[in-house]
Amino acid sequence: MKKLALALLAFMTTLPVSAQTFLRTDGQRIVDESGKEVLLRGMGLGGWMLQEGYMLQLGQLGSGQQHRIRAAIADLIGEEKTAEFYRAWLDNHTRKADIDMMARWGMNSVRLPMHYDLLTLPVEKEPVAGKDSWLEDGFRRIDALLAWTKANGMYLILDLHAAPGGQGNDLPIADRDPARPSLWQSTENRRKTIALWRELARRYADEPGIGAYDLLNEPNWDFSGPGGEHGCKETGNAPLKQLYADIAAAIRAVDKRHMLIIEGNCWGNNFQGLLPFADRNTALSFHKYWNRNDEASIAPFLALRETYDMPLWLGESGENSNVWFRDAISLVEKHGIGWAFWPLKKIGFNNPYEIVPNPGWAKLVAYWTGKGPRPSADEAQATLMQLARRDIRHENNLFHQDVVDAMLRQPHDPSPRPSAPLRITAEGGAIDAVDYDIGPAGIAYHDSDDANYHVSTGKARTLWNNGRTWRNDGVDIVREDGESLYVSDFVPGEWMRYSLSADGGGDYMVDVEVKSDKGGALTLTFNGGAPATLAVPAGTGWRQLRLPGRVALLDGNNMLVLGSTGFDGGVRGLRFASAR
Repeated sequence: MKKLALALLAFMTTLPVSAQTFLRTDGQRIVDESGKEVLLRGMGLGGWMLQEGYMLQLGQLGSGQQHRIRAAIADLIGEEKTAEFYRAWLDNHTRKADIDMMARWGMNSVRLPMHYDLLTLPVEKEPVAGKDSWLEDGFRRIDALLAWTKANGMYLILDLHAAPGGQGNDLPIADRDPARPSLWQSTENRRKTIALWRELARRYADEPGIGAYDLLNEPNWDFSGPGGEHGCKETGNAPLKQLYADIAAAIRAVDKRHMLIIEGNCWGNNFQGLLPFADRNTALSFHKYWNRNDEASIAPFLALRETYDMPLWLGESGENSNVWFRDAISLVEKHGIGWAFWPLKKIGFNNPYEIVPNPGWAKLVAYWTGKGPRPSADEAQATLMQLARRDIRHENNLFHQDVVDAMLRQPHDPSPRPSAPLRITAEGGAIDAVDYDIGPAGIAYHDSDDANYHVSTGKARTLWNNGRTWRNDGVDIVREDGESLYVSDFVPGEWMRYSLSADGGGDYMVDVEVKSDKGGALTLTFNGGAPATLAVPAGTGWRQLRLPGRVALLDGNNMLVLGSTGFDGGVRGLRFASAR
């Protein structure tokens, strides 16, 4: 498999670790104890302590809840081996190496989505009704993560992602089982939620490395009656406000210092009826997905900040293209708003790390989604344990430097950077079409579809990279035969920029490997000169076509722009041969 060359990015440095102090609110700002403003930049560790089906290619398994996934695994390998799998998953998914790398990128915070069942028993499994059992292994894992973040001078934000019973009708995000009472349908589930936060606050009251308590992730519930709107049309939200008040009181009974974070109904964004909030050391978290990155998209939250004199935090966002990431982060940072993007890793390409599962995983997914035969218990166990013990580990993940660059460098520095060393010697050389420069759209490349805005447009979701592999830009990239990569669906008006290094310079003949049923024309522009046109006749299969004439490369750095003027097809790469 082709490996992404890791270009040295300016922001990837070892950061000095300074003594941490408690975060708090100061009017509309988040500050440390000295009063210095802190802009939180970080990632959410989705998929670690709470699995969602889509992160594992299992969105079609039931509704993608973790308990459904676990039951499917147990059906194949039994309960004892399933428990072994989940222990290995927790051990290996997120480790110190992951956190160390985040710090080197320049991130200063981590949002931990917690599943309550790692910390306490479900109400129906408690030996004594109304009394809470605390599961030390879960707290031990939080302690370990806290040690890793503190070692890097980063803040850890605790997020109750799955509350007892589940807090909404979007079932996977809270691992909710609709056959059981939800958080809102059970007094005992709410009591346990409050007790859990009191226990967390008791344990971490004196720990400045904990940045905040994010009380409840994305509640989405119609309190006024069935409406199918996930709480988006609620105007009162009285049960949610009461629960927040009760949790805050329980926390303040043992912890007077940590900042609280509250989210609205409707996946975090409907704050009607929730404000003002009595505890002044509280920030508002909104979530942002698949909409336009314009002032109008955050105007309601800016108005809340101004009206109630509270800080804002973009507590969750992501699952889009590099264009969208850069624009969203540029927008919120312009307004002094920090962010936590989602997730750090999954089986999928649009995050910093991509989990590449072993070949057996596809067979399991096919069986669970009704597209393949049932594997044997031994085969299933081998696949699952390789996934949990090897595939999900940091060093075996595919690192997408373009995603990190879009988040941390491009909002402040839009210049293009090489994605890989593209060196042409005196004799010649070759470059892959997929190794175009890293940088913003319009500077490093241009593509017809470069982000998903379906929430704003009301249209179908846009797949910006049709091949869903390698890069998270608008450029469409396909992996052929499981190995070689090429740019596909390259259509008129699209282009890519390449930074080349030539040893000594000179004249070269250039061949371009293309395929196109329709044919058309490509243009190659070197160092801003006049474009050279390559006519591509219609035909099938891959062909190498020579650019008419010779190309002069300068000694040292050169720039190539490859464009489509009438071409519609694929490009694999370019070969340079000395014309001497």
